[in-house]
Amino acid sequence: MSNTVDVIVVGAGHAGVEASLACARMGMNTILFTMSLDAVANLPCNPSIGGTAKGHLVYEIDALGGEMGKGADYVTLQTRTLNLGKGAAVYSKRIQADRMKYRSYMKSVLENTKNLRIVQAEVTDILVKEENGTRKIEGIATRLGEKYYSQAVILCTGTYLNATIHTGNICYHSGPDSLTHAGFLTDSLLKNGISMMRFKTGTPARVHSDSIDYSQLEIQEGEIDSLPFSWSTREEDYPIKNQLPCYIAYTNEQTHKIIRDNLQKSAMYSGNIHGTGPRYCPSIEDKIVRFADKPRHQLFVEPTGADTKEMYLQGFSTSMPIEVQMEMLHSLKGFENAVVTRYAYAIEYDCTDPQELLATLEYKKISGLYGAGQFNGTSGYEEAGAQGLVAGINASLKIKGEECMILPRSSSYIGTLIDDLVTKGTREPYRMMTSRSEFRLLLRQDTADIRLTPIGRRVGLVGDLQWAHFEKRRNQIEDEKNRLSHVTIYPSDELNNILEENGTSPISVPTQLSELLKRPQLDMDKLKSFDKGPQALPKSVLFTAQNDIKYEGYVKKQLQEVAKQAKMEEMPLPLDLDYSQIKGLRIEAYQKLNKVKPLTLGQASRISGVSPADVSVLLIYLGK
Repeated sequence: MSNTVDVIVVGAGHAGVEASLACARMGMNTILFTMSLDAVANLPCNPSIGGTAKGHLVYEIDALGGEMGKGADYVTLQTRTLNLGKGAAVYSKRIQADRMKYRSYMKSVLENTKNLRIVQAEVTDILVKEENGTRKIEGIATRLGEKYYSQAVILCTGTYLNATIHTGNICYHSGPDSLTHAGFLTDSLLKNGISMMRFKTGTPARVHSDSIDYSQLEIQEGEIDSLPFSWSTREEDYPIKNQLPCYIAYTNEQTHKIIRDNLQKSAMYSGNIHGTGPRYCPSIEDKIVRFADKPRHQLFVEPTGADTKEMYLQGFSTSMPIEVQMEMLHSLKGFENAVVTRYAYAIEYDCTDPQELLATLEYKKISGLYGAGQFNGTSGYEEAGAQGLVAGINASLKIKGEECMILPRSSSYIGTLIDDLVTKGTREPYRMMTSRSEFRLLLRQDTADIRLTPIGRRVGLVGDLQWAHFEKRRNQIEDEKNRLSHVTIYPSDELNNILEENGTSPISVPTQLSELLKRPQLDMDKLKSFDKGPQALPKSVLFTAQNDIKYEGYVKKQLQEVAKQAKMEEMPLPLDLDYSQIKGLRIEAYQKLNKVKPLTLGQASRISGVSPADVSVLLIYLGK
C-alpha cells in the first residue's frame, strides 16, 4: 500500500475525526494516525456533548456536514436545554453521552468511510521541504521508522503531546485514561520553528453507582420535548425514551476544610504543575481558594454509560493525593460510603500558539501544515470538532485549488472561535461562550442550518439528502412566518384575560398574530387557541419561525452592524507587509501586527494592542 496520500491527520480525537472525515468525503485520499484504535473519539473527561455555546457549535458542525451531532443523538442518555430562563439566542442543548457507545459509533463511521485509512502509530516528526523560498509540508515519520508523504498534514494531538499526569506529588508521562503519551513530536515542531505552550486540564474521580446514597441528592430528569442535534435524526424518534437521570450534590464546610488543610499537597499548589489551567472549568481546590466566601459548590452526578456503574462527578476535578481525594469525597452528603473506580488527576500537555495560524487554520510558516483542537489551545470536545472540520475543509480546498473557507464572526460561533484564536491568541485553555460573540442574536442554535448549510454544500460536504431536507425546512419556516403575519386576532375578553395574566397589555383593535408574538411575555403555546391555521409542521420549524418573528427588530439592528463591519473585513492586507515601515503606527501596534499578520483591516482592528488610531493609520496607508 502506497505511503503517499493527499492528507495526513495526526490524532483521532474529536478534531481528528472531523478533519479526516471532511477530507475523505471531499475526495481526498486520507490517513488518520492514532496512538490507540481503542481510544478513537474518546470522551476522557465529561461524558457530555453540548452545553452553553458548545451546543451551538455542535449544531453548526452538523449544518456544515460534520458528524458530531449525529453521534451525539445516537448515544444520548439524557438531554436538556440550558439557559431556558433567558432569550432563545442563548438556549444551548446539552446531552449526557454513553462514552463507550460514542467511541464505537465514531470508529465504525471512520472504518466505513471511503478514501480513509486509520493507522495505529505514534507520529514523531513532521517532514518539511523548501521549494522556491517557501517552506512546505512533505509528510510525517512514525516511531516505527515509517515515512508517509502528503500535500497536507493536520495536527490534532489533543492532550497527548508530551503529556504528564499529576496526582498529588506523583507525576508520570501518560496521556488521558492511562493511554500512551506522544513524547517526540514537540521536539520536531520546535525544530521547525513552531512556538509551543504548556497547558493543563483535569478530571474528577469516577464513583461506583451502587455506593452512592441517591436519597441524599437532588434528582435532575431529562427533557421530554427536546429537539435533536442533527438534521438526520427524525424528530418523531426524539427525544430518547427512558432517559437516565442525573443528580445534584453539594460541597460543604467540611469538604472545604479538608481542601484548605491539604492545599499544598495538590499538584496545582505544590509547584509541580507549570501549565496554565482552564479559567472556566477550575479544579475544586482552585474554586475553594478563588471563591473563599461561598459556603458550598454545586456538583453534578452523571452517568457515563447505559451499561456501566461508573458515575462522573462534574465540578469535583482535583489533583490531590488519593487519600485526600477519598476524604473529600466521603465528606459529601450521599457519598459517605462512596467507592472510587477511577481516581481524579490533572494532566499537562503541549500545544501551539494559535496566532501563528491563518484563519484557515494553516500555519503561516509552513504551507500545508494545519492545527486543530486542543493542540490550538482550546478546551472542549465541541471546540475541537469545529476546528477539525474547518481544517479538513480548507486542506482539501487548497489541494483542489479552490477558494478557502473563512467563516466571519457574524456567520457562526465557529467563525468567532477561530477569529478569537488566530487574532487575539490565548494564554489559557480557550472555551467558547455565548458572551464571546457580539452577534449572538444572529447565531441561535436553531438557525445553524440556515446560516451554514449552503456553505457546506459549496465545499462539497452537504449531500443531496441533507440539502433536500434543508430546502424543505427553509421553505416551511418562510411559509409559516408569512402565514403568522396574515393571521388577524380580534379583541375578546378571553384573549385580553390571557394577555393580562401574562403581564402584557390587552388589545382593543384587530392585531396580527405576528405582532403579539413580538411581545416578550407571549409565545405560540399561550396563543394557540386563537390560531386556527395548520399545525402539522415539525417542532423545529415552528420554533424557528416563532423566534424569527419575535427577534426580528433586534436582528435587523445587528445586521446593520454586520454591514458596517463588512467594509473593513473586505479590505485585504498583504501577508508579507512589514508594519514597522508604516509611519504613524505605535511600536506595540506594529509589533502585534507583524506577529499576527492579519488578512483584513477588520481582523487587524480586533488585535489586542491595536487602537482605533492605528486602524486609521492603516486606512490611510491602504488609501495610498
